[in-house]
Amino acid sequence: MRMMALQSGSNGNSIYVEAAGVRLLIDAGITGLQMQQRLATRGIAAADIDALLISHDHRDHVQCMGVYHRKFGMPVYVTERTLMAARSRLRLGIIDDIRIFSSESVLKFGPVTVETVSTPHDGVDGVGFVIDDRRNRLGVLTDLGHVFGGLSDVLSSLDAVLMESNYEPRLLDSGPYPEFLKDRIRGPSGHLSNQETGELLGKAFRSRLRWACLAHLSEQNNDPRLALTTSQEIVGAGHKLTVASRYAVSAMFDV
Repeated sequence: MRMMALQSGSNGNSIYVEAAGVRLLIDAGITGLQMQQRLATRGIAAADIDALLISHDHRDHVQCMGVYHRKFGMPVYVTERTLMAARSRLRLGIIDDIRIFSSESVLKFGPVTVETVSTPHDGVDGVGFVIDDRRNRLGVLTDLGHVFGGLSDVLSSLDAVLMESNYEPRLLDSGPYPEFLKDRIRGPSGHLSNQETGELLGKAFRSRLRWACLAHLSEQNNDPRLALTTSQEIVGAGHKLTVASRYAVSAMFDV
């Protein structure tokens, strides 16, 4: 199994995962051209993607799902409530191959299963994903809301994870955002802070987790070096941590 972040942040998200010959994209928040070009840097053709999985209805995750389908033939896996919410706000265009799933269900792609984990973020029906190829387990977990019950157990079951580390509290508190937006971010339907993510990863590294990629960092309320340092200090030396860029494709990570 292997994974790379094509981009991760409020300006657009798309994650590539390959397992047992199955090629998946999670989210469609960057343009079709950006997605195609960033896959091509690793020798991957967009037309070879087997499925597009949508985590929730926010623009930075869903806005180009119609383009990905029409231009590259990707079937779109999405919950019904997420699809309805996205269609109510965005012009997605014609999508001929929509495959509805329910949160907490398990999707199957040949030998690969994808567990969907319901999240309390303020999308209408958000999910995270756990990809399992019968040997390794990879989590793609962003826009989590808060440290909800069962999240630590999910993390402890993983070999690797791409996980949000969205904000640093002191930067958020002193930053330019209006108070209602600050309250949303640190509230129960918002995002996880660097400290919260580091503490969760510290527990998971004591189980089977081998590496973590910090993702969905705020541009205004975080800094990649700060996010990395915060988690590294908590999990300790010798554990592999990296950060996904808001602007560029990551390295390809093996699980």
